[in-house]
Amino acid sequence: MTKHSDSPHPFSSSADASGPTGPHAEQEVTLRSPAELADALPYLLGFVPDDSVVMVALHGARGRFGGRLRLGIPHTSEEWPEICDQLAETLVTGSNKRGARPDGVVLFLCQDPAPGETAREVMERLRPLARSLRDACGRFAMPVHEALCISDRRFWSYCCPDPRCCPADGTPLATPGTSVMAAAATYAGMEMRGSLSQLEARFAPLTGARAEEQTQALDAAAMALVPRILRGADCETVRRETLDLVRSVMGRFHETAAPGGRPEADARDDTLLTAQEAAAIIIGLQDRVTRDRAAEWMEGPDVPAALRLWRALARRCVPPYAEHAAAPVTLAGWVAWSAGDKLEARVALGRALRLDPEYLFAQLLHRACNEGLDPEPLRRCLRAEQADRALRQAVEDEESRGIAAEAGADAPSGPGATRRRSRAGRPAANTRPGGPTGPAGRARTRRAGGQQGARSGQDRPQ
Repeated sequence: MTKHSDSPHPFSSSADASGPTGPHAEQEVTLRSPAELADALPYLLGFVPDDSVVMVALHGARGRFGGRLRLGIPHTSEEWPEICDQLAETLVTGSNKRGARPDGVVLFLCQDPAPGETAREVMERLRPLARSLRDACGRFAMPVHEALCISDRRFWSYCCPDPRCCPADGTPLATPGTSVMAAAATYAGMEMRGSLSQLEARFAPLTGARAEEQTQALDAAAMALVPRILRGADCETVRRETLDLVRSVMGRFHETAAPGGRPEADARDDTLLTAQEAAAIIIGLQDRVTRDRAAEWMEGPDVPAALRLWRALARRCVPPYAEHAAAPVTLAGWVAWSAGDKLEARVALGRALRLDPEYLFAQLLHRACNEGLDPEPLRRCLRAEQADRALRQAVEDEESRGIAAEAGADAPSGPGATRRRSRAGRPAANTRPGGPTGPAGRARTRRAGGQQGARSGQDRPQ
């Protein structure tokens, strides 16, 4: 048991947890009490982790902070022992991949009271979860140096029985922005993003009258576009139409600056596309090839407008089309990761996987982002595909101009002229709609009764 009044255990943290951009990103801070640990948590993650289990690896004699792991608190207590074992194993595995096995762990359980519940009752309700986490870490030879519950801006220690430093009614958190960690984070140029629920709200579907209008538009777009996507002869045309519409709408986002506040910015962005435009793009993105081509808006001046557009489209995926948001939310996660914003990338990709756990594109990106891989190889691949398509198109255009010029110069009369015009008007073999193998993915539709159509494993966009 840790007795903070007798011998506080120091923990060392650098103020660079969420990728600061300031000139002093390597500022180091020593945390010596539960109060300082509780205050430091949002700065370690870059956001306030409401409704979360957070595990932080410790390394060396000074308890230097290492890898962080966060998971939403499971609602069913029967799941806790198994999930705790998985979390401990994941922390060990991830730390080993980074080259250093944890020498210890700090745990945080963060959850605000439900209606009619007190913060102390939350702490007691989560005590078995803290015990299971400590037992699981012990099985992996990772001693838990501190375990804190944070609820309603108060904290409790599950490790310290001394009421002099850890009273039964909890301890109030410091006023935001007044601690040594807050000062170090400001000095390092770190940006606080608010709470996790606020970050996820940027992808949440619209409600009210606008949601009803969007549902009607999605119904109409699905009826018009899904049959065309499923027909190989028309699939490539729908792809071009979808991407042309994306390009047009994105131009508006480029030209319109977003207001400073995030809710205000999102509300402004929602006015930049109509329900019909949003519906056509959302249905079109259910085709895998279309989605992959849309991922090419990923770097440089394209990033701000693309990220805002994908968020706005995610908000237009209202029930019963909520699952369709997996495509735009994954694209938002990809653009954020490509631009170096790992926090938004993890939030977006985690939401995409909750919408559709089998969405392969989100699975791969989520794993790569969490493992700290470099997005540049994927960017190179997408650039090559874009250049390859541009080259093929240029060759086809040149061939078409040459055939047309030849036909105009010769202009023979008689039966041979008919045959020559027929050859000139025939599409080239490598421009068959749908490519050499036809549609690469199938779109989702809804039955007339309003239920979403079932898809087989082969039909699901990857």
